[in-house]
Amino acid sequence: MPVPLADIARLDLTHTVFTVADMQKVLRQRGTFALIDGILHLAPKEDDLVVGYHDVRTDEWWAKDHIPGRPIFPGVLMVEAAAQLASFDFFQRHPEVPLVFLAFTCIDRTRFRAPVEPPCRLLLLGRGQRSRVHMGKALFTYQFQGLVEGKIVYEGEVSGMQL
Repeated sequence: MPVPLADIARLDLTHTVFTVADMQKVLRQRGTFALIDGILHLAPKEDDLVVGYHDVRTDEWWAKDHIPGRPIFPGVLMVEAAAQLASFDFFQRHPEVPLVFLAFTCIDRTRFRAPVEPPCRLLLLGRGQRSRVHMGKALFTYQFQGLVEGKIVYEGEVSGMQL
């Protein structure tokens, strides 16, 4: 059984520290592909943890057709949300890197452990495993978990690099 990346009971998850508007200053995803609704924890000087969320709703674009009569949030969108959160976190921890598009390049060690059904809040917990700037290009790998009501529903690693 997987262990959570952090004891979320010890974190203040009652207020958003970065909003969608804050993220749009950094990330290029918009509209239906902006999959992080807010960031609840990001303290670069204190720890290596980032916590964001997506409020999974019944009126989202995918819900009618995935799966009719029983909408299930697609796993690929959980992975994309994690990649977006990793990109935002990377730029917060590396302000020396110019704001460029960071492309999602790899998924590794990924497991979907339970369906995510609306309505719910999907918390995404991430920890940077590797990040650097090499030959002028930013590179990163993050470990992620998705939690719904304290239960791990998704885990994996995502990597990205500057295009």
